[in-house]
Amino acid sequence: MNTKLFLGAVISTLALSGCATIVGDRDETVTLNSSPSDANIVIVDERGKEILNGMTPTTTQLKKADGSYFGGKTYTVEISKAGYDSRTLTINSTPNGWYIAGNIVFGGLIGWLVVDPMTGAMYNLSPSEINASLNESVAKAEDGGKVLNIVLLEDLPSHLQNELVLIGKA
Repeated sequence: MNTKLFLGAVISTLALSGCATIVGDRDETVTLNSSPSDANIVIVDERGKEILNGMTPTTTQLKKADGSYFGGKTYTVEISKAGYDSRTLTINSTPNGWYIAGNIVFGGLIGWLVVDPMTGAMYNLSPSEINASLNESVAKAEDGGKVLNIVLLEDLPSHLQNELVLIGKA
């Protein structure tokens, strides 16, 4: 009798839950890197709320859903560093395989239309890793075929730093 009761409880649990909710999480770890490192990073969600203000490299937990019915999250990521062009990237939530295929096998309509859409476990964040290359922002002036590039000393390769000549000082 106990075996039948246990089996009935397992079947009831599976029938009343969504597959993605069983195997998934409401949050996802996102890794953020930049080249060069130590760039300022700001993450803002779809409502304009600032989620993170920090420096690269970093790892953070982001919510997959906004708490509404079928409400996936969208994040805007701004990466900037003095002397470099800023980059703006988007992180979107997309339905995962457990939600799509798992509910056909295990969760049924309740999981597909009720449980998983409310928990946010049905989503994955994409991309879950950002490796942003920032282009140098260089001031240039041309005069008669000569080009003057202005860069920060710290951004100049060490082999070129050794070739610098001081000019314009009495």
